[in-house]
Amino acid sequence: MPPRKPMNKEPCPVARGVDLIGDRWSLLIVRDAFDGTRRFGDFQRSLGVARNILTDRLRKLVEGGILEMQGASDGTAYQEYVLTAKGQSLFTVVVALRQWGEQHLFENGERHSLLIDKRSGKPIAFMTPTAQDGTVLAPDATEVLKVK
Repeated sequence: MPPRKPMNKEPCPVARGVDLIGDRWSLLIVRDAFDGTRRFGDFQRSLGVARNILTDRLRKLVEGGILEMQGASDGTAYQEYVLTAKGQSLFTVVVALRQWGEQHLFENGERHSLLIDKRSGKPIAFMTPTAQDGTVLAPDATEVLKVK
């Protein structure tokens, strides 16, 4: 199989984003990092992913500035993977994917995990794109201005 062409010169932000975080394991690593997972072994146990794949995805996420490695918070010799500010900003992407999955991939009444507001204990509101004035935008109310 020929090597995949990198998208880092692509003028489309979606293509560049998918190139860095668009595979199953990378997104699930980011999800687990938001849930507090920090160590290689913990990611591996949570995801059930092969060591070589996990090593590759963690390396790519570190190189892409999504995660950074730091000494273990408990003072042991372990290294931990921590979300950077760039990685933290993926929260809206993970929430949007979660909410899409809740809407389209579960039967009515089927149990699933919930994302709640810690302050209120209630599920977070559904995210939707809005105009500058707060009006909800449908896909046909937007347009991509292509680079020429």
